[in-house]
Amino acid sequence: MNILALDTAVSVLSTALASGPEREIRYAEFDTGLNPRGLRHSELLMDMADALLKSAGIGPAGLDMTACMRGPGSFTGLRIGFAAAKGIAGALGIPLVSVPSLDCMAAPFGAWPGLVIPAIDARKGRFFTAIYREGRQMTPPMDAEPAAIAAAIAAAASPAPLLLTGPDAPALMDALKAAGEFPPGLELCLDPHHREGNAKNLLLLSEQLYILGKLDALDSGPEYLRKSDAELS
Repeated sequence: MNILALDTAVSVLSTALASGPEREIRYAEFDTGLNPRGLRHSELLMDMADALLKSAGIGPAGLDMTACMRGPGSFTGLRIGFAAAKGIAGALGIPLVSVPSLDCMAAPFGAWPGLVIPAIDARKGRFFTAIYREGRQMTPPMDAEPAAIAAAIAAAASPAPLLLTGPDAPALMDALKAAGEFPPGLELCLDPHHREGNAKNLLLLSEQLYILGKLDALDSGPEYLRKSDAELS
């Protein structure tokens, strides 16, 4: 099964392709957060996807499924990812699967002995996050200030270290240290790969949802935790 995954939820743009009988995975990313021109998802996404397909020796018609991030994340980025994935799925008549962004960030850490906290900067002093333990989501996704996140962590924490991941994990770590009261001895750890893209995790989780029959309709769209600034205005 050939699957193209498009991760446009955050500043690290990434794409991944699983192809062939051996399920070979090809991957590309571009950290637009380190670029003075800002987000370039609409400019780069399809070129990155096309390069992966060419390196695998298949054309778009060889795809069996597309996947994208459901949210939360950048309003513009999520719309770009959904538009691209829906366009491919509709044109080729193949399934579309979307996966929660925070699930993808937490997915590699099911064996972590404590809590896992993925972090996306939601602006205005807030973060998109959720609390995970042993691969399971312990809280609903949050759009919250650091003090509220700290309180949720304190309520759920175990003696084991707490791991922060996701592109904005360092900012949340600093904010939690400043705002929160944690259980005695609780250690905050930073995932050294927190700024890597999550398209490979998206591939894995989307295939699991496909097997369970959890497909997206072509009129579906991102799930937001808040309204955009334009909507609020």
